[in-house]
Amino acid sequence: MDSKQLKDRTKKFALDIISFLRSIKQDRITQVLFNQLLRSATSVAANYRAACKAKSKPDFINKIGIFLEEADESLFWLELINESGILKNDNIKILMSEANELTAIFSSIRKTSRENG
Repeated sequence: MDSKQLKDRTKKFALDIISFLRSIKQDRITQVLFNQLLRSATSVAANYRAACKAKSKPDFINKIGIFLEEADESLFWLELINESGILKNDNIKILMSEANELTAIFSSIRKTSRENG
């Protein structure tokens, strides 16, 4: 997967999270959880774009760690929403799968970048 494809994929993930959250009625609890999810999911795409403009290999590796953490945090919030029983549907499972795949991709990129660093 090249840089452009990954930029598009991370942006689509953020947009999918936004659509998902817009479709659900919120209360005090879900508002807090959804806000956390929205912040981490949109941060994945923004931080990946920043990494693509890194000034050096060490800067790139450092930035990888940031969006890797955000992807994993997004997965955490999705799992929490799902496992708490607040919401269980196919959409959340799809989003969890994508967050998990992005985490794996970013972990692989970081490992390869460190090895080739």
